Amino acid sequence: MNDVPLEASLAYAHAHTEAFIEQYKELLRIPSIGADPAYRDDVRRAAEWIVAEMQRLGIEHAQVLDTAGQPAVYGDYLHAGEDAPTVLLYAHYDVQPVDPLDLWVAPPFKPDIRDGKLFARGAIDDKSGVFLHLKAFESTMVANGTLPINVKFIFEGEEESGSPTMEAFIEAHKALLAADVAVISDGGSSDETPRMMASVRGIVTGEVRVYGPKRDLHSGSFGGVVHNPTHMVGKMVAALHDDEGRIQIPGFYDDVVPVSEAQQALIAANEESAIADAREQTGLETFWGVPDYTYYERATARPTCDVNGIFGGYQGMGAKTVLPAEAGFKLSMRLVDNQDPKDIAAKFEAFINSFTCDTLKIDIKILSSSWSAETLVSGPVAQAVIDAYTATWGKAPKMERAGGSVPIIGMFQHVLDIPVTSMGLGHGSNGHSPNEYFDLEYFGTNIDTAIHFLYNMAK
Repeated sequence: MNDVPLEASLAYAHAHTEAFIEQYKELLRIPSIGADPAYRDDVRRAAEWIVAEMQRLGIEHAQVLDTAGQPAVYGDYLHAGEDAPTVLLYAHYDVQPVDPLDLWVAPPFKPDIRDGKLFARGAIDDKSGVFLHLKAFESTMVANGTLPINVKFIFEGEEESGSPTMEAFIEAHKALLAADVAVISDGGSSDETPRMMASVRGIVTGEVRVYGPKRDLHSGSFGGVVHNPTHMVGKMVAALHDDEGRIQIPGFYDDVVPVSEAQQALIAANEESAIADAREQTGLETFWGVPDYTYYERATARPTCDVNGIFGGYQGMGAKTVLPAEAGFKLSMRLVDNQDPKDIAAKFEAFINSFTCDTLKIDIKILSSSWSAETLVSGPVAQAVIDAYTATWGKAPKMERAGGSVPIIGMFQHVLDIPVTSMGLGHGSNGHSPNEYFDLEYFGTNIDTAIHFLYNMAK
């Protein structure tokens, strides 16, 4: 293939990197916190900003598409010809909440450059995936007037909430989103070696509320005669696991299958570094879990059930002898290959309902669910990503299993029936914490990676 168009695209990107960074700040200033209804107008404002930028660049059919939750953004450019592949490029523009605010050195939505790092909420998770793909498109189109492949863009506004309405959205827009392959650009790398996701776990999140008396009561008057909702919550939580961490929900493990030999090799290769990283991040020396499996296997290839929060009763200073009217807990269950999230949700509901009694009311709400998935790590499409990283970073990416979940991957595989690979374009840290930042040394590098990928796919 003639490398002149590639070199021209890269030259344009290099000449405009500083201007791109300044423009990126505009998007980062919009507080698109998708999980908080108070920011709903800001989420839409971010979507409209992206559409306006896509239209400016000549991306066609750019539009905000409503979902049952937060809006999605779509656009395409399909002029490379029928023989060229069509790639669906995905990222999300919604961001995590900023709490605790007092730990931020600078306000989270006032982008601040310090020591070569761009600090702002969403800087790496995941407005970078949106913005840098658009800058790769701009660099290629302005330099050459055309694109070597057909592309479709889909940018989500509720990934940080577990993508609760996206499966129905994708089902309703199957023809619009049809492609040969999907590329997930969520997150990225945090050191001198790029990373590719080899797998993600599925997830089911839920909330349980237990209701007792119509109002909080005096524990001296009613303790021992009125069933305490917090006692029931404690009983439920204690029953979720045995002493070694095995999940006690009946049938929870029924459909779990062993990971493939290739994935088992990845687990073994990453075990030592995963433990070292975990010790650094947690400050712990010893870890907990079912002893039949290694640390990295438990962290990425086995299902989990974790209580994320417990609420009920008095939480203030000193004593208040109250018998609470209500209590509850939130939890997340990470799923692995062959576990159906709807089946697991039903089994969890049945487990909680087994605590039903005539003295308390129990309410269960499933908040989100998604499938586990393995991404492409070999073959021509994965090689196009690997070669792009190698050309720009000077080294091949490290393949890693992700313990977390990216719900859209399973949705693309199960609803659109297309293969998925990953190409994160962020580089930095603190994605879900205060002082999130993008290391600007790699800002232009990741635009270059996205440009190389376009031309590698054309091969």
